[in-house]
Amino acid sequence: MRLVLYQPDIPQNVGAAIRIAACFGAPLDIIEPCGFPLSEKKLQTEISRVAMDYGAMKPATIHPGWKTFSESPAREEGRLILLSTGGAIPLYDFNFHPSDLVMVGRESAGV
Repeated sequence: MRLVLYQPDIPQNVGAAIRIAACFGAPLDIIEPCGFPLSEKKLQTEISRVAMDYGAMKPATIHPGWKTFSESPAREEGRLILLSTGGAIPLYDFNFHPSDLVMVGRESAGV
């Protein structure tokens, strides 16, 4: 399973996602543009405060845009599952597969 962040707005949320992905041993993909400059310095400062030491375990794959992500080998691995507050199936009732890509959208606008 992979965790996919679509154009995240808040660097601290990216840090939390890095930590979650590392704890579960899941790859993390980030689709830009982000609502903040996504640079090595940003990853080492603001984001790393939330990610703690987990950020060094498995670096995120950064995609410059949706097209790059959709054409990447990661996209071909499995189903793209969008987590949404308006979804028809509750999270706990959904049957995830090991090859799924679980995507969350922008904090301000969704996907």
